[in-house]
Amino acid sequence: MSARRFVVGAGAVLVAAACASRPWESKVPPDDGVAAFETVRAVLQHPRCQNCHIPGDAPLQFDDGRVHGQNVKRGPKGEGAVGFPCSTCHGVENAPEAYGPHAPPGAPAWRLPPPEARMVFIGLSSHELAARLKDVRATNGKDLEAMVEHVANDPLVGWGWHPGASRAPVPIPRAEFVAAFRKWVDAGAPLPPVPTR
Repeated sequence: MSARRFVVGAGAVLVAAACASRPWESKVPPDDGVAAFETVRAVLQHPRCQNCHIPGDAPLQFDDGRVHGQNVKRGPKGEGAVGFPCSTCHGVENAPEAYGPHAPPGAPAWRLPPPEARMVFIGLSSHELAARLKDVRATNGKDLEAMVEHVANDPLVGWGWHPGASRAPVPIPRAEFVAAFRKWVDAGAPLPPVPTR
């Protein structure tokens, strides 16, 4: 066989192999990704998460999502108002149980999302929430891989499972939530169906 035929033949085999394996296609079916997203939605729309992922500038508190007392505001960077930052009351960890059930909770870098990327979770359908997570303008520049890293490792996110006092933690284990987020991303981050009204 001539060298030219060998090169052409080998090239055809490589192209055929690449087309057969389709490495850019997800190994997770889109329907499985949509199903996994319901776990993601349930966590993000739990009070521990959505109380700070708000459309306005006043965070919410408690399980019933009431407006935060003391006229607390988001501020120019999400760290509270000038002269009254979140760290005035919120330390880097929860206050001791002896401080009582209404002592301010704490976690490293306690804050809200910044005003230019509010990352709102409240009142959204699964479709709307998934679309928002895919929008890097809404996530303050985080792509989906960075979002997986954020939910898996950020200590402030982790506070939702260890909120202290009598606060209800997120009922879905964090590892299950992260696995569901990963599965949704690996499925190509499919959008759930638009709800019919």
